[in-house]
Amino acid sequence: MTGLADLVDATDAARDAPLVHWQGATFTRGEILDAADRLAATFVRMGVAPDSAVAALVPSTPLGVVVLFAIWRVGAVAAPLNPRLPAPEIDRLVAETRPAVVVRPSLDDASLVPQVSVWPGTPRRYEPDVALVMTTSGTTGPPKRVLLAHDAIVGAVDSALAKIRGAASGAAGTASASPRAPMPNLMPMPLALWSGVYNLCFATRVGAAVVLCHPFVAREFADAVREHGCTSTVLAPPMLMMLLDDPSITSLAPLRYVRSGTAPLSPVVAHRFRDRFGITVLNSYGQTELGGEVVGWSAADAREFGDAKLGAVGRPHDGIDLRIARPDGATAAVDEPGEIWARSPFVMRGYAGDGLGLDPRRDPDGFLRTGDLGHLDADGFLWVDGRVSDVINRGGLKVNPADVEEALRADPAVADVCVAGVPDARLGEVPWAWVVPAGGATVDPVALTARVRETCAPYAVPTRLVLVDALPRNEVGKVLRRTLVEQAGTADAGGEPDDGP
Repeated sequence: MTGLADLVDATDAARDAPLVHWQGATFTRGEILDAADRLAATFVRMGVAPDSAVAALVPSTPLGVVVLFAIWRVGAVAAPLNPRLPAPEIDRLVAETRPAVVVRPSLDDASLVPQVSVWPGTPRRYEPDVALVMTTSGTTGPPKRVLLAHDAIVGAVDSALAKIRGAASGAAGTASASPRAPMPNLMPMPLALWSGVYNLCFATRVGAAVVLCHPFVAREFADAVREHGCTSTVLAPPMLMMLLDDPSITSLAPLRYVRSGTAPLSPVVAHRFRDRFGITVLNSYGQTELGGEVVGWSAADAREFGDAKLGAVGRPHDGIDLRIARPDGATAAVDEPGEIWARSPFVMRGYAGDGLGLDPRRDPDGFLRTGDLGHLDADGFLWVDGRVSDVINRGGLKVNPADVEEALRADPAVADVCVAGVPDARLGEVPWAWVVPAGGATVDPVALTARVRETCAPYAVPTRLVLVDALPRNEVGKVLRRTLVEQAGTADAGGEPDDGP
């Protein structure tokens, strides 16, 4: 079994080679690993065993890297938690994890020594292959704790590397694959979330240093690209929009490729980003439950298909099977929409609160019902059309928010938009649109409504347009629709368009 501790040690980099760049400071491989070994020794003294968990409030600082490396070097299960969560939520997640110890950041952001305390309950014993207990984003319900295995994580990273490089998998992720020192990996994702941990593992697999850029600030990110000579990076869709919205950023050279993930990317935003900066946007798709990225673009795909597929999330990685399921469970035809089902060798072991049994969303053939809507085209590209749970049932007529959002986003006066169903006394729910105006633009509700009518059914037209300064998002950029709907309350049943049901 290849464990995450092996990723830390399987590199030819010297001890004085940079490993972490953060806020203008550089920490060498020796400094980070020595600090990780000291912390690992502390864990052992406090009773952490290879089959127990360490619940860690992981900051996006060098200390966060030290904490994760220390847990892996002990062979324990890492349970990262977002330090920005409310205290009651942290307590709930810790109790659900049942760790041996709890790690909290030090008061000094630059310190490599955290605070460690013994958890007062009885620690849970985990299976030997479990490496991580990750928290889902919680955009559609309470966050869940996903159990991921060592081999699955390494396999997912190697699969993505093979796709990006257009090479066969195997030793694709080792540092010896290239005679030159690998380019530093810009990491704007929080280390406490799966996107951050995954990208840390990705960088470690190729022996690259990481540049911690969270929280994301557009100007600082552009400066980091130039300083470290980065030609590729990973960004969430809201980060692309933040770069587009900053008029002071006229170039992101030498950046050539941006891999987009964590949330659906609008084709409109992808076009704008490419046209403004001359950078190819490579979309991707994955879930925490699937063990990471399972679908994506390669540079060869971009050269071959270009604009024709812009907006698709790519084609499945090696070893990944996809099917689009109709509501009755039958397989949909080419270009026919349905729920995305995925079969992945990197899939989770289960949820922390449910033991290690199979997720009830998994069918007997091993396909996981992702809860995402999409379709496959004739060339095998996957297009994500939204979430099953986001579909608005307006008096029995189904409205896909993503279709309405794309129609609104095409208007140059719209910088960002979210469409969600608001409870309605007569129709059950009706679509509302929350619109963020582009800088200096005046939004014309009548013109926006007319734009939606051009491409969407009459019953899909939002009954209300709400102008907002920004949309509520979690730390990986997913819009918190629940928050918007809760703030809206209950709609006026008389507010629907005349040609609605």
